[in-house]
Amino acid sequence: MKFEDFKSKLQSGLNNQDLIIIIGECYVEYIGRATSKLPRGKRLIIIKADKSISIHENRLVRPTNYMMDSLISCQLLEDGEIQLLAKRLKPKESITIHLHEIESITNYSLPISNDLRLSGSEKELNDALMDDLSFLEEGLRPVNQQQVFRKGICDIIAEDKNGNLVVIELKRRKADLSCVTQLKMYVEQVSNLKNIKTRGILLAPEIRKSALELLEGYGLEYFSYDFEIKERSEIKGIGKSQKKLFEY
Repeated sequence: MKFEDFKSKLQSGLNNQDLIIIIGECYVEYIGRATSKLPRGKRLIIIKADKSISIHENRLVRPTNYMMDSLISCQLLEDGEIQLLAKRLKPKESITIHLHEIESITNYSLPISNDLRLSGSEKELNDALMDDLSFLEEGLRPVNQQQVFRKGICDIIAEDKNGNLVVIELKRRKADLSCVTQLKMYVEQVSNLKNIKTRGILLAPEIRKSALELLEGYGLEYFSYDFEIKERSEIKGIGKSQKKLFEY
């Protein structure tokens, strides 16, 4: 492909905020927080309306190199190589794509939209739990939702049939060590504030083995759950991994 044709197509796509798809043989250099070099090979280059640029190989989902909010330009070098340059000033970084051969460049006019509607968010699942906690434990009733503490926001505070307070922390994804320490902190704050015996329950689809061991060591409880995404998220099932505190 001639440089003039490539530059014209690229500039037109940038001006119109098109999605620009380039396929070609290239060598890539990155300079910024670190430096990296991507050996010569055939790759896919994507430039989007938000001025992001990414370089993909025919494997993995994530790009090999990428940059957000960049200033993009191109030039023809003396040896006939086309150089595609993406730069940022803050932080100062650049991606230089040395195009030795361009197979194609195509512009697509796609609307820019921020209309993302997320179903099954933690807020929706939180609301579902506030409607009814009895399926989690008989006699368990919600007291407060989204309780603000000095270091974070607790999802749900409930009361069990014995009058104990129960801090419930809900996670949509696999729980790790940070989830356990977060729950422990909330339990301690509630216990100190109310001077009432306080339990802690971590609700998550899965939990890492190390996190479960730490949770059990703290005397906290874990329940696994599954949820179904409809117009409003519904929790389908609860699994229990250990005894309640008062059963020890």
